[in-house]
Amino acid sequence: MDRKRYVILAEGFSGDPHYGKTARGVVRYRRDDVVALLDATRAGETQDGRPIVPTVDDALRFHPDTALVGVATQGGRFPPAWRELLKQCIRKGLHVESGLHEFLSEDAEMAELAARHGVELRDLRKPPPDLSVPSGENLRLPTRIVLTVGSECAIGKKTVALELDREARARGVRSQFVPTGQTGIVIAGWGIAVDAVVADFLAGAAERLVVEGHRRGGEDVLFVEGQGALVHPAYSGVTMGLLHGAAPHALVLCHLVGLTEVEGYPGQPIPSLRELVELYEHASLPARPARVEAIALNTRDLDERRAREAIAAAESETGVPAGDPVRFGAEKLVDAVVAPVHA
Repeated sequence: MDRKRYVILAEGFSGDPHYGKTARGVVRYRRDDVVALLDATRAGETQDGRPIVPTVDDALRFHPDTALVGVATQGGRFPPAWRELLKQCIRKGLHVESGLHEFLSEDAEMAELAARHGVELRDLRKPPPDLSVPSGENLRLPTRIVLTVGSECAIGKKTVALELDREARARGVRSQFVPTGQTGIVIAGWGIAVDAVVADFLAGAAERLVVEGHRRGGEDVLFVEGQGALVHPAYSGVTMGLLHGAAPHALVLCHLVGLTEVEGYPGQPIPSLRELVELYEHASLPARPARVEAIALNTRDLDERRAREAIAAAESETGVPAGDPVRFGAEKLVDAVVAPVHA
């Protein structure tokens, strides 16, 4: 992984667990490479030990070389006020990395300015040009594939995969986190943002990722970062393509405790955990039927007593082990999903 010095652009969203998830994820899992965050609404505060500054000039005191767009906006577009912020970064000689659907490298004004100042515009969501449909290699890999799936977007599927990978590695398991979105790509230093892939090639992209994850050292287990949710009216397509292309042996169902409706879609209910288990198992690839072998709960809105009660209730409802791997550790969940590969 290239060593970089990031200032993360998170104006207005650095404290937001949904739209600021890129900033929060990179600070947590690539902390040593983050020198500062930029958010004038929280200037003078810190986040996970990293200073929050109000301007690009203030960030330069920490000697960054790359400005990372740390927000994940609905629809993947830049807020209008951000164009000037990005121009400031370019004029100060900072490379810019962005995971939004709006590609900076294809913006004539931004590209000309970057060329003039000798910096790179890196679009993390731009897919490789040579993708195709799956070949079946995903079914022949001699490793166990675990995919995180969810009841909603932005509830912790990436975080759970990273925590499981971290715990597995601590046990000496040859494990690999497989990044499928822009934040995961920044953290791992490789990957494909599958939600930007042409629909016909999405499963092929997922297959390529698990093959690459095995080549990179995931000889025992691959923890594949999930995307979207099968019950999400906007993003279910990417979930299905990833589910079939990754061809997992096991699923970890992720859920934010207390969430009852899909955000942004009033009246669109989230089914019960039991119903979600059945839905994902029925939707898995017929050539390799997957089982939900663990439940990962996000209990951030609960005190410890209520969090443990929610975990116990999830286990009672579904009959599989449950836990909050961030709050209480990933040991129980890794016990449940790391096992010899099933044919």
